[in-house]
Amino acid sequence: MVNHRPQLSIIVPTYNERERLGELVRTTADVFRTEGIGGEIVIVDDNSPDGTGRVAAELAKQFHVKVVHRAGKLGLGSAVIDGFRVARGDVLGVMDADLSHPPAVLPRMLEALTRHGADFVIGSRYIPGGSTEGWSITRRLMSRLACLIARPLTPVRDATSGFFVLRPEVVHEIEISAAGFKICLELLVRGRARSVVELPYRFTDRLVGESKMTVREALGYVVQLCDLLLYRLRNRGTASRPVYKRLTAFGM
Repeated sequence: MVNHRPQLSIIVPTYNERERLGELVRTTADVFRTEGIGGEIVIVDDNSPDGTGRVAAELAKQFHVKVVHRAGKLGLGSAVIDGFRVARGDVLGVMDADLSHPPAVLPRMLEALTRHGADFVIGSRYIPGGSTEGWSITRRLMSRLACLIARPLTPVRDATSGFFVLRPEVVHEIEISAAGFKICLELLVRGRARSVVELPYRFTDRLVGESKMTVREALGYVVQLCDLLLYRLRNRGTASRPVYKRLTAFGM
């Protein structure tokens, strides 16, 4: 185990993700090593019945991995916040466990954070250079619609992204109420980011396991939007709006 403060802490929420978790950790660790990034991986498991927590504990014996075992399925948003609490990195990040978010993009995200003086870098499917692979037309339309109806809250094109890095000050002592998937949107609205950058990447749908999206989660997103709109109205004039920038696939 590495004792010095890591440059990057990646939070990976899990629920029934044992099939690809080992591949994700090995791939991410390889990226850290080859790119000279001092990194740690924080796996937050919601008592997965498939034994994901046990797999994570074994991986922690071989890699720079921390594991947070939670009592049950408490929601992705709260899992990310619990991961932030134990992370030690100078930069915090979030990615899925199923390799739909490519670890190879992490160095570019870190570079964008430093080169542009940003507080928040979002991996975006919906700016030029970004894409989704393996989705049906219906799922593409639903995802686009979810981002579109978030526009009154933020100009970010992919506000529902689950792939991002940020500086710890963005989330310091803020109240987070999200219990569903859209923690990125929650942090954009409630956090303290002064500069936000979107960086394109190719999202590849999971090859094993099942999507976590359900009708219940979709309804929860609508409730979250209403809650955040009320928050924005209550705090109108007191919170500063970040500066936004979109990068291309080939340039920084």
